[in-house]
Amino acid sequence: MRGFDLNKNERYVACMPKKPIQTPQQKKTHSYAKDRRNSYGENDKASRKAIPARKAQENRKTRRKAKQNLDLSQSQSEEVADITESSLQHDIERVGGWKKEPDIPLEEFLSRKPSKL
Repeated sequence: MRGFDLNKNERYVACMPKKPIQTPQQKKTHSYAKDRRNSYGENDKASRKAIPARKAQENRKTRRKAKQNLDLSQSQSEEVADITESSLQHDIERVGGWKKEPDIPLEEFLSRKPSKL
């Protein structure tokens, strides 16, 4: 191979860590624990639009509140204006906002689902 100093009889072999060989049952168990599913209740395709829309809505709400507080602080005393400005700089309004609920493991999702008989 180009760029490597090897004798003609040697071959360059990439040193990738070897995965332990798993049985199909072990693979399935690992998959059930590792794979996750949307548990919110709405269509999973809708989440692609709903999550960014909700985050944007929260950001607009925060900016709107900040602008209102700044407008009010201009008409108030200097001490109140300093407190308002400080809280805006430290994102006090944003603390505890909306967060996406984490998805659940596939095994738990399937155990909730009614079985087809």
